[in-house]
Amino acid sequence: MSMVELHLALLVRGPAHGYDLKREYDAWFPDAKPLPFGQVYSTLGRLVRDGLAEVVETRSEGGPERTVYAVTDAGRERLQAWLAEPAPPAVSGTEELVRKAIVALRTGDSRHPVSAVVAEQRTAHLRRMRALSGTGAGNGTADGSGDLGARLARRYAVLHLDADLRWLDEAAAALDRAPRTP
Repeated sequence: MSMVELHLALLVRGPAHGYDLKREYDAWFPDAKPLPFGQVYSTLGRLVRDGLAEVVETRSEGGPERTVYAVTDAGRERLQAWLAEPAPPAVSGTEELVRKAIVALRTGDSRHPVSAVVAEQRTAHLRRMRALSGTGAGNGTADGSGDLGARLARRYAVLHLDADLRWLDEAAAALDRAPRTP
């Protein structure tokens, strides 16, 4: 995910300070790892340096000083170019899930047999899918309520987990069919 373009997208909605951007990002992607403040401010610094955003004011409002940023025309153009370019498909075999299964298979570690690694991963995936598909915590997936963007991001995550589960099932079946070695 390109943090530069995401920050530009957050700024396109109007001038904001870093705290606003972090809060908005976390609302847009509620199931993702929260955006660290340090990353927000370092990205904003790069945007200003590169002419994609500008400082429009500095406010204190009785508390700590807050710098307000706005996207520039160059920033809008960069965002539009990014949106127009299709995202590359994920590279197969590089996910940690695949790497762990292959390492367990290749190393033959009796403390972590590949069948156990695959089974544990399957359990973790099912648990995460249930959490994402449930109606708890106001996620709005089952009843159709909630933010459309958040629902779409959550649905992507569920479908991605489903694809991983299908691969885990194939891996488990292949392991069951494989000849046993002493």
